Amino acid sequence: MREHGGNLDQAQQRFGGRVEDWIDLSTGINRVPYPVGEVSARAWTALPSRAEIEALHRAAQQAYATTAHIAATAGAQAVIELLPRLAPRGRARILAPTYNEYAAVLSGSGWEVTEVSALDELAGADLAVVVNPNNPDGRHYKQAELLALMPRLGRLVVDESFCDAIPELSLAPGAGRRDLLILRSFGKFYGLAGLRLGFAIGGDRDIAGISAMSGPWPVSGAAIAIGCRALRDDAWAKATSARLARDSARLDDMVQSQDWRLVGGTPLFRLYETPDGLAAQEKLARSHIWSRVFAQQPTWLRLGLPGSEAEWTRLAEALAR
Repeated sequence: MREHGGNLDQAQQRFGGRVEDWIDLSTGINRVPYPVGEVSARAWTALPSRAEIEALHRAAQQAYATTAHIAATAGAQAVIELLPRLAPRGRARILAPTYNEYAAVLSGSGWEVTEVSALDELAGADLAVVVNPNNPDGRHYKQAELLALMPRLGRLVVDESFCDAIPELSLAPGAGRRDLLILRSFGKFYGLAGLRLGFAIGGDRDIAGISAMSGPWPVSGAAIAIGCRALRDDAWAKATSARLARDSARLDDMVQSQDWRLVGGTPLFRLYETPDGLAAQEKLARSHIWSRVFAQQPTWLRLGLPGSEAEWTRLAEALAR
């Protein structure tokens, strides 16, 4: 199985406790989720209509400041699974290290996959993948840097799953060209990963292909209802972005006593270099706080942000032990 955060079942097997005993900081999911509120009975009992799906698309276009074609999917992961089928197999280059599903899905579908470490090394690819800002190290690229690369590519895929709190990085406002596809995750910033909602933004051909492969009901009625409500709530998004900026700085300050060095991150997670990543993870796990480590980078530890003062206190106490 490929490595991912959120694997609390493994944490429980090793360190005990019930799910509700744990603070899961192993993902970049906002631990102060959007307040869902009431959802109508129809959203649970009826098949989503085309009009309802289109309303969700319009809400996403408003939130992402784009007029480009858009398709709702069951999370950004659903789009990744479809990428190999959007074009004939060829050369894929992925800016790495990054989210490991891209290489696995593309190579598993017969693409020739190369992971590269610099933006210029993507040139010549039939399909190039950039996660912006990147997971797990937070590297990011300005719009102009990515657009300048595109004449040397067949298609550029930009995963903006962690872009909500840094909207100035997004290429969505200028999307719509056939050689650019943008992925957005709803669940991370809005803290509702279990809703399984994401979006593809791009040219008409790619979006039509993704829509056709996703079928007539790509997302649930509940996802449509909650997604429309949340994506239109500009006040909540602005307040959340401001809080995440404060809290990410607070976390950096808190770990200074641990001999950990900040590698990078986003407002939703931080990546630290430690003397020993597994030892750091185990130290926190003894207090039932779960974090993310990386087999290929044994000194790295990734932490999401606590969601309440009680969680911040527990983290501070665990670090002090």
